[in-house]
Amino acid sequence: MGTLQDLLEGLTSGSIEVIDLTAPLHRGTPILALPEAFGQTEPFQLHEISRYDDRGPAWYWNNFTTGEHTGTHFDAPVHWVTGQDGDDVSQVAPRRLVGPAVVVDRVAQATADPDYLLEVADLEAWQDEHGPLPAGGWLLYRTGWDARSDDPEAFANADDTGPHTPGMSVECARYLAEETDLLGIGVETVGTDAGAGHAFDPPFPCHAFLLGAGKYGLTQLQNVGLLPPTGAVVLAAPLPIVGGSGSPSRVLALVER
Repeated sequence: MGTLQDLLEGLTSGSIEVIDLTAPLHRGTPILALPEAFGQTEPFQLHEISRYDDRGPAWYWNNFTTGEHTGTHFDAPVHWVTGQDGDDVSQVAPRRLVGPAVVVDRVAQATADPDYLLEVADLEAWQDEHGPLPAGGWLLYRTGWDARSDDPEAFANADDTGPHTPGMSVECARYLAEETDLLGIGVETVGTDAGAGHAFDPPFPCHAFLLGAGKYGLTQLQNVGLLPPTGAVVLAAPLPIVGGSGSPSRVLALVER
């Protein structure tokens, strides 16, 4: 119990800070829009059941509708065809929802070029400076895109050629899936892939390679800039939806100050 007691004392004293990496969930939360030929997710919406009235005099509560992949959310392996024999979100072991996290910061590059792609060489350079990527941990890819999260149009950053948002190259996605022991990756954009990922070979390589390898995705994170390059611990808490391909999630980070 000594380790847990030290953790509690750190939380109480403030020497361990809890940082919320979760975007608020509301009807204006940006969602991924696919071409019209495909099925679409529903925006988040509350449907009031009662609010201290004749429908329920002492209580307020709501139903809500939305998709599994709305707002800050968790991608389970079964979300993608390459992981169709893998875990659904309810089958992900609780131990695999908690792990060390590292932050790869490319805000300057993504600000200059919204189509910026993280490359294997970037990760190798990062590891030369900070050490190896954490086994059983998360790689959080910071691009500064969370600054756009209150403006769905700016968040999508789309034109006639499609959305323009930063992501990872095909080679980088394959490297993270096949050459690391990460739990998964986290991003600030609407999905783990670049906006142009539909045109890559294979399309949407982060989904194809990482989910196919039994790894996970966290998307639409906020406040990643408050984390150090190494040393944080991330707790991702999706709903255990039986048969679910993912879930809106509360994602928290513990940081020792």
